[in-house]
Amino acid sequence: MSPMAFVYLAVVLFVIGAAAVLLRRNAIVAFMGVELMLNAANLALVAFSRIHGTIDGQVMAFFVMVVAAAEVVVGLAIIIAVFRARQTISLDEPAELKG
Repeated sequence: MSPMAFVYLAVVLFVIGAAAVLLRRNAIVAFMGVELMLNAANLALVAFSRIHGTIDGQVMAFFVMVVAAAEVVVGLAIIIAVFRARQTISLDEPAELKG
């Protein structure tokens, strides 16, 4: 299988993730869209690394995964805190928290 097929797959996954973030109002679905975009970027990094015959893209993908893991912890904690306060996870509700 060609490495360019993985690049095309990464583009499709990124577009699906971006559509989920832009079109959905549920915080969990938008959060999953962000994670899908990060994984698509990782796939593209590894594919380009494979095309160029270096390991740099794989190292960068590893660091992106570390940052994504930290982002999951913080993001889910915020979503749970908003849900406990407002009993909803709609993305329109936190705008009311500005005070």
